Amino acid sequence: MRTLTLKEILRFAGRPGVKRMAVENFLGSLADMSSPLAMANLSLDARWYGWNKATVWAIRDGITLAEGIEIMKGEGDVA
Repeated sequence: MRTLTLKEILRFAGRPGVKRMAVENFLGSLADMSSPLAMANLSLDARWYGWNKATVWAIRDGITLAEGIEIMKGEGDVA
């Protein structure tokens, strides 16, 4: 999985309703994880920290981008 650029991370962290610090910290650490591990960690962290859906989806979309999969621009996405 590739490392996301700061611009990419800030795009996800800037979505409405997300916990900005959670998105920045999680997506900033992706280079050290495989995709399945990142998704498992997302699930655990979301429950542990009580992240809302907007935060979870922003992180999930960031993981998808880091995997090299093109994502569709969502309703809450900030260009």
